[in-house]
Amino acid sequence: MTERAGKIRLSRLTSCIVLLFCAAGVVAGTEDLRTGDSLQPQGLKHAGIYDLKELDPTLDGTGVKFGVICRVFTYLADEPQNDYRPAIEHSCFTNAPFTFYDSAELPPGASPHSTAICSILFGEDPTAFHPKLGQFYYEGAVPKATANIYEFEHFLFNNVSRHLRPDEDIIAASIGSPFEDWGTRGIEALAEHYGTIVVAGIGNGDDASHPVLYPGAGGNVIGVGVVDSVNSDDPATNLAHFALAYPEHSSFGPTANGRSKPDIVAPGNCLAAGLNDPDGYEATGDWSSFSTPVVAGAVGLLVQKAKQDPALGSAVSAEGGNCVIKAILLNSATKLPYWHKGRLQSDDDHIAPLDHIQGAGMLNAAGAYEHLVAGHMKPGDVLTTGWDLNVLTESENPGYIYRITLAEPTDGFVTATIAWNRHFERDFPFEPLPEKDGNLRIELWAVDPADHDNDYLLDYSDSPVDNVEHIHVAADPNYTDYEIFVSFSSIDQQQEPKANQLYALAWTVSEKQETDNILWYDLNADGIVNDLDIIEALNNLSNSDKLPNSYLLGDINPDGAIDAKDLGELLNQTKNNRRADWHVQQENKSG
Repeated sequence: MTERAGKIRLSRLTSCIVLLFCAAGVVAGTEDLRTGDSLQPQGLKHAGIYDLKELDPTLDGTGVKFGVICRVFTYLADEPQNDYRPAIEHSCFTNAPFTFYDSAELPPGASPHSTAICSILFGEDPTAFHPKLGQFYYEGAVPKATANIYEFEHFLFNNVSRHLRPDEDIIAASIGSPFEDWGTRGIEALAEHYGTIVVAGIGNGDDASHPVLYPGAGGNVIGVGVVDSVNSDDPATNLAHFALAYPEHSSFGPTANGRSKPDIVAPGNCLAAGLNDPDGYEATGDWSSFSTPVVAGAVGLLVQKAKQDPALGSAVSAEGGNCVIKAILLNSATKLPYWHKGRLQSDDDHIAPLDHIQGAGMLNAAGAYEHLVAGHMKPGDVLTTGWDLNVLTESENPGYIYRITLAEPTDGFVTATIAWNRHFERDFPFEPLPEKDGNLRIELWAVDPADHDNDYLLDYSDSPVDNVEHIHVAADPNYTDYEIFVSFSSIDQQQEPKANQLYALAWTVSEKQETDNILWYDLNADGIVNDLDIIEALNNLSNSDKLPNSYLLGDINPDGAIDAKDLGELLNQTKNNRRADWHVQQENKSG
């Protein structure tokens, strides 16, 4: 063993790596099964992936390559047993083109964790069956993609430590560590230097004692949290309907260095291939291990589209393509009830760019696709949806303006996101290079072309630590013209000229989202607003005094506290017997 390899091995032995899942519980003519509720996993439908495929039926992952990083599942006497692979004998993997990479002496074995993850990504089974669900068409996000399946330590020591250019477009990792080390920095360096898109789970929240885990906590990685299923006794309902991201089950920011995480959230409870039955399927449960492949699969479809269309090629460029995809994903995300930048409190936070438990919101794959195909646009007059990949240079181009004009005044929302890479050395141990990091700022101005004295700053985002900035603000009904201004931050002004900084920007104008979602009131997500939700609000109020970073679910009139106004709202909903549509459907079936 070389001296460097010995240092790497020592670092590996002192790291605490955590699997991002707990044991999954078992839940209880084919073309026509590819529509509606007969298509599984329904979590992909909720996240907009099946809608995206309806928009563009050619998208199935063809020509896209994934690197899936899998952890050994079993240890005996602290020795890994090399069971990291998906169960390739399962029916949904009949046509899956997998290549495996490991360096263990023991024969390879299968893992339930990687089996479920790979089925969500690559599975396809036209005649799938479950005793409680009947027959269905099982279709993963990217069934025609190819995949290199890496055992985690092999990937670290063979690929990351040597800073090998990835052979893959996307790296997906449903594992993590509470600590940043050479391995997590090395993964960020791969993203920076090669434009590789890295998607990683951030942890399973307070109930699993998970802080935000690396590499998902890293600035150059898309960190994914989990949206819980609704609380129902019916397995089909649990697999098709989802609620919010909750601190109990989804790790939340800020990170130790103040960075906003997660970046995005997605459903985690997916129907997935089981380990021991080649035709069996099981529900994964609400874990970020399984929301991660949902997001990675959506990314795969976007990458496929960008590869097909030369006009979109810069979205997969080795020079910042990962930033473009990140900006598009975050900018198109759906804000769920209680979304608020930073902690849930009375004032919007210009310093924290993302919600500390929802990130930019829930994955909206169809919305991301619409952002992508809107096209690459340069500063100046642009359409109301689009994206750019550009470079700021303090001495020559310290700021760029993107001007959008609405057909008529609106009370809709303007959303804009910039993302850029942090810099790392190319060699082990991949130390950060903060002197090369630019710190950027984004502003949104309402503009009066007839009288610029009426121009005013509508919103801005300017974090001192994040390498993403995000604006989501109501348009002024008195204005039709707006300017998005991207510049270097005024925080911590340096005396030396700033280095060139590559960045990606995405923007859109959208209709105002629904404000009367039942999840504002149905705090336990059981489909009915009743006394149990009032008790839940009171418990959250009690915990808010004990936990300074508590997330105030129940602060319906967001003023930073659960008070009489909020309890009054809950009481009114209870008196009106408010029920979710899925709950009404269940009642009708049982009646």
